[in-house]
Amino acid sequence: MHPILRNILAVVAGIIVGSMVNMTLISVSGSIVPPPNGADVTTTEGLQATMHLFEPKHFLFPFLAHALGTLAGAFLAATIAATHRFKFAMAIGLFFLAGGIASVLMLPSPVWFTVLDLTVAYLPMAYIAYWLSRRLILARVR
Repeated sequence: MHPILRNILAVVAGIIVGSMVNMTLISVSGSIVPPPNGADVTTTEGLQATMHLFEPKHFLFPFLAHALGTLAGAFLAATIAATHRFKFAMAIGLFFLAGGIASVLMLPSPVWFTVLDLTVAYLPMAYIAYWLSRRLILARVR
C-alpha cells in the first residue's frame, strides 16, 4: 500500500477506534456507576442542570473513556502508519484533546476533573500509545 494512503488510513482508523472505545465506556458507565438520583444524563441540558449532583465517582468513567479512547486510537494510528508514527499518534491525541476542550466548554465540570482530564487523558496517553506501538514494532523486527 502506498505510504500516503497507509498514513491516511492510520488517522481515520485511529479516530474511529478511539471514538468507539470512548463511546463504549461512556455507554456502560451508567450501569456500573449509576448517575445520581434526579440526574438527566440523556441530554446536554439535563447534564448541565444536574452536574452539581455528581460525585467524584461519577467522573471515573468519563476520564477512562477519554484516556483509553485516546490510547487505543493513537496506538492503532502509530502501529498502522508507514512513516512519522510519533506525529500521527500525537495528532490523534490532539484530535481527542480538541473534543475534550469542547466537552469542557459545553458541560461545566469540577475544576479538578477539568485539569486532570485535559492534562492526563489526551497527550500523555498518545505518547504512551506511541511508546507501546514502538515496542511492539521493535519486538516484531527482532
